Amino acid sequence: GTWLLYLPCTWSIGLAAEPGCFPDCYLLSLFGAGAVLMRGAGCTINDMWDRDYDKKVARTASRPLAAGDISTFQSFVFLGGQLSLALGVLLCLNYYSIALGAASLSLVITYPLMKRITYWPQLVLGLAFNWGALLGWSAVKGSCEWSVCLPLYVAGVMWTLVYDTIYAHQDKRDDILIGVKSTALQFKEDTKQWLSAFSGAMLMALCMAGMNCNQTLPYYSAVAAAGAHLAHQIYTLDIDKPEDCWKKFTSNRTVGVLLFIGIVLGNL
Repeated sequence: GTWLLYLPCTWSIGLAAEPGCFPDCYLLSLFGAGAVLMRGAGCTINDMWDRDYDKKVARTASRPLAAGDISTFQSFVFLGGQLSLALGVLLCLNYYSIALGAASLSLVITYPLMKRITYWPQLVLGLAFNWGALLGWSAVKGSCEWSVCLPLYVAGVMWTLVYDTIYAHQDKRDDILIGVKSTALQFKEDTKQWLSAFSGAMLMALCMAGMNCNQTLPYYSAVAAAGAHLAHQIYTLDIDKPEDCWKKFTSNRTVGVLLFIGIVLGNL
């Protein structure tokens, strides 16, 4: 999860680097720390909202709040610590980025509620999880170049719809019983067609972002390699085997790393 939050940040920082230059290592490190903290804070918020649901799902029943190992008050204190440290990271950036980063908090807080009211909580997760695609560029440049940042953000959101729909298929039987919604339940046996459409949209958006910042052949080669990886994931996916869904979900780190390498080599 931390990788999937961090990698869109690295794409954005990499694309914002000057031609012929490596990405800013200080910012990569700073965003790495921020990804660990904010992914952790998101998990804490999610566990606080879902503690009663988590008790009823085999995979999540052992989580500290669901299992009764810690109290709600203790989780608030822990969350306060996480968000305070994350704020410390954010304050290392420019004013534009501080305001932009703070704006994402509403998505982080409300995402866990979405599974109660819509079959598309994965879309809201995508909006939250890929905020770094905007923030990375602004941290380097001082503001967003929307012709690059917006298609990069859309690509990230489409990617999240792919990997988190796969992830949601692990819990679909429990979700039906307790009344939780997801794209896995919405798409059912049509899942692979939807995942293919999201992957196609992701690749087109990545190409658009690359064209708008004059990327070069290694970048487009990496986009093609990421597309091949996604195609293999979708083709071989067994939505009725939780262990296969988990394997495919975790393999998305490779997709993100491929794209980052392509961005760096494209700049050089």
